[in-house]
Amino acid sequence: MRSNNLLKDRKGRLRIPVYFEDTLVVQLIHVYGSEVKDSSGLDWEFVKRTFMDEAENGGLLLGEQKLSFKSYSVNYRECPICSFAVSRGMNSYTSRFLFDNYTLIVSEYLDSKHMHRALTDSAEELRRVAGIVEEEGNEFARVLPVYVFDLDINTPLLLDRYHQSVAFRDMVIAVRTRGTQTVSDYTCNGRHVFVHTRDLERPLVGSILQSMWGVSSTHLTWSPRHNTTLVDYTWSIGQTPFGPFSDISSLSFVQKDAAKRNVLLTSLNTTITSAIDVIDSAVAYGGDVILRKQNRHSEFMQRWNLLQYKLDKTVSALSHNEFEMALYYLRSAAHDLYSVHSVVYLASQQVEASLNCFKDPPFPWGTVSVSGFGLMALGYVYSKRDRLFRSKRKQF
Repeated sequence: MRSNNLLKDRKGRLRIPVYFEDTLVVQLIHVYGSEVKDSSGLDWEFVKRTFMDEAENGGLLLGEQKLSFKSYSVNYRECPICSFAVSRGMNSYTSRFLFDNYTLIVSEYLDSKHMHRALTDSAEELRRVAGIVEEEGNEFARVLPVYVFDLDINTPLLLDRYHQSVAFRDMVIAVRTRGTQTVSDYTCNGRHVFVHTRDLERPLVGSILQSMWGVSSTHLTWSPRHNTTLVDYTWSIGQTPFGPFSDISSLSFVQKDAAKRNVLLTSLNTTITSAIDVIDSAVAYGGDVILRKQNRHSEFMQRWNLLQYKLDKTVSALSHNEFEMALYYLRSAAHDLYSVHSVVYLASQQVEASLNCFKDPPFPWGTVSVSGFGLMALGYVYSKRDRLFRSKRKQF
């Protein structure tokens, strides 16, 4: 089964949940190291058009969602946080090549996780250096920063040894140097695949698609037998912005449908989880008993049946790729879920604590009388022991 839906970790849980937001903002933060910015291979307008054309044609977005792109520039020499993030992520590895004899070559790469941690810890300061001002009305928008490190060095430098761009839950990190190309570890038809390290448009399209809409790479497949994701490049050739075996940046219907489906699946999962929490709360307060005492059981069941009906309709609409209809039923189900929660909450507010006292058991006169009579008998026998056992003593 191909995995173009929500990214998953090794335990199968959602890695990037995509919650429904009315406003989506992508911020390009270009960190350039040379004196003059070189835009060749980094056409931000091309990346923007790739998504905006799909959004205007009815792809990617749902309902009244709006998508916008903004760009900012930061000089690497004037940004100590940027240099710290690069130095924090710098790492090296050794490779063995056969020339006249086997030779070990040390190469450098950037650890994306270390860079992500450094950028996350200094996000506010970096926004100030880049001149990013939060616009009024975008307080609840989903903002995705895209950090592009354009380093002024000649040797090729990749993220995690293989990637030009890496997607995270809250940001995208990309890097390029003055080196124009490098040889990758992949082969196609017996020939090594070259990576054009200066061209970042296609890697950025794939990473933004991953972080903003949770669409996984086409070379990742989900294996129920292994309970993890496996790498299979069979489906990573052709119209896909992922992987080294394609040069196309446009999105196929698979990625566009998965982008919408992921938003709806996240909302559906949130609704079901909230409904389970409401049921657990009702059970904690007595379940049907407390609802019947407050004359709220019928109202609860009506709302619950409506909620279940709308969730079934949502799943049915998703199976037919009717995403707008599925969104309609999910929004309507949210009202029923709120009503169910209100019914349980009002019923719980009228619960009163009570203490049931019990009577002390009667005094056990019979047991005490028998015990007293037994003690008196033993005392009598003990006091008359000489007379009772006199005949036996004379025998000895």
